[in-house]
Amino acid sequence: MQHSAFPLHRFALLALLVAAQAVGQAPPPEGDFFGGPPPFGPGGPGGPNAPTREILKDFDTDKNGRLEGAERDAARAELKKTPQGGRGRGGMRGPGGNAAPKVPGPKVSPKDIASYPDAPLFATDIVRTVFIDFDLPNWEEELELFHNTDADVPARMTVDGKVIEGVGVHFRGASSYMMVPRGSKRSFNVAVDHTDPRARLYGQNTLNFLNANGDASFMSSVLYAQLAAPHIPAPKANFVEVVVNGESWGVFVNVEQFNKVFLREHWPAFEGDGARWKVKGSPRATGGLDYRGEDLAAYRERYEIKTKDREKDWKALVKLCETLSETPLDQLEEALKPMLDIDGALWFLALDVATANSDGYWTRASDYSLYLDPKGVFHIVPHDMNEAFKSSRGGPGGGPGMGPDGPGGPPREGRPGRGMRPRPADPAEGAPPPPPPAASAPGAVQESRPNARPQDGGRGGSMTELDPLTGLDDPTKPLRSRLLQVPALRERYLGYVRVLGQEMSWEKMGPFVQRLHDTIALRVASDTRKAFTTEAFERDTSSNETGSLRQFFEKRSKFLSEFRRKSAATAATTASPNSSKQ
Repeated sequence: MQHSAFPLHRFALLALLVAAQAVGQAPPPEGDFFGGPPPFGPGGPGGPNAPTREILKDFDTDKNGRLEGAERDAARAELKKTPQGGRGRGGMRGPGGNAAPKVPGPKVSPKDIASYPDAPLFATDIVRTVFIDFDLPNWEEELELFHNTDADVPARMTVDGKVIEGVGVHFRGASSYMMVPRGSKRSFNVAVDHTDPRARLYGQNTLNFLNANGDASFMSSVLYAQLAAPHIPAPKANFVEVVVNGESWGVFVNVEQFNKVFLREHWPAFEGDGARWKVKGSPRATGGLDYRGEDLAAYRERYEIKTKDREKDWKALVKLCETLSETPLDQLEEALKPMLDIDGALWFLALDVATANSDGYWTRASDYSLYLDPKGVFHIVPHDMNEAFKSSRGGPGGGPGMGPDGPGGPPREGRPGRGMRPRPADPAEGAPPPPPPAASAPGAVQESRPNARPQDGGRGGSMTELDPLTGLDDPTKPLRSRLLQVPALRERYLGYVRVLGQEMSWEKMGPFVQRLHDTIALRVASDTRKAFTTEAFERDTSSNETGSLRQFFEKRSKFLSEFRRKSAATAATTASPNSSKQ
């Protein structure tokens, strides 16, 4: 049943917006690739890989975990004296229409919208409106100033008539923040319990409102969550509209937080206990659970612990990495049983590749989460789901600037693709790996090399033909390359890929995509802050053009079904000798 309501007063603005979009894109915004002058690129201060700037220890004088009054004023003054670079003042434009519209959104008040107090927070057939009110008009500048610090900006939040005072808000994301200019939609993280530890919104104490960076359909995270839910614990996702200080900032993707609330739902017996890690985005692909010796520093650099920092938990992670990387293949399954949810890991790997998640483990060895339960078993949980279901990184619906010549384009002579370049030499590892050999036949166990462009699956390549057995000779990603070298585990994994291929048929996914489209289409059309045009949204969700969701699902489902037949004999008899430790 369609519950979503669209206020009538917005139709007056709709025709004007559509006409404005038809005229063309705005001039490119000023600023460099990451929105700030050098050296504020990805590795510089304030870049997407910069560490969180800890300011609470210096300015939270009453030690209550937040900045208030004079504390906040003092912190603001210090941050202005020593600002972080790359605050998204510039941003990128690409073929999807990623311009920075300066037209304010419609004015909205709680009396204008429908409320859904009886619907689940992540229901996919409604669009809740979330009102966030800051105590200052220049709230964007304030959030920029406190971005990537450990202090939130206070606000009042109203949802379904419920008012929660003192929530904490910050801009979240790396490239999805750095590549988006001021005035365009950037992602929010909201700490519901920032002031009151007991405060919750439909049971949640943390909210994530994402700008769907690189996804003109807005749907990738929601579709991934829908596919994953029957098979493994995965964050739920749906849509909300966010109104800031009375102005609509349009449609956002509401994605569940990986926290104790999530753990209690999926592992109720453990009551949220255990250790959690986030494996952040890493273009150099160094968070793949490969063994790097016993020094914990090598792991602390790559895995961000989200719970109490305990040495025993880190040692358990090191032991998992050592077991994955060093155990002889004929002993690997038995060795892993006490420490890894193997079946869950195989489903995770199958989803990662079946959906062609270009921010996934198979390509970047990052953007996923780890949970170590109190019994000492690790579980793999999806994290970043918005880069899935793309036919090609360069086609419609690809990320901004992600065409063949953009930073996500395919490798060319003298210029590896961003995120797929060979790792620099490491004294502990020797010289960089050799170039990849010629692509193997479809369905064969592929002899790829670390970070090389996988067969038919590199950025800019045909993601609908991404080989489910890609990367089996990549020692930097042993969760794939070692697990899938074990014949029984490989066959189980291919069975899961086959199930997903069937579930991804357009006959099954098409009605859900259409329902999501109908739920948000009018709001997308009136959204003045989105990165893509309404035309791009309609093309991706309502057509059979190159790069549309329909074309992806039709081609990917067909490819996976045919791959299963081709690979049955080949995969059972082929092994990649370079990754075996017999």
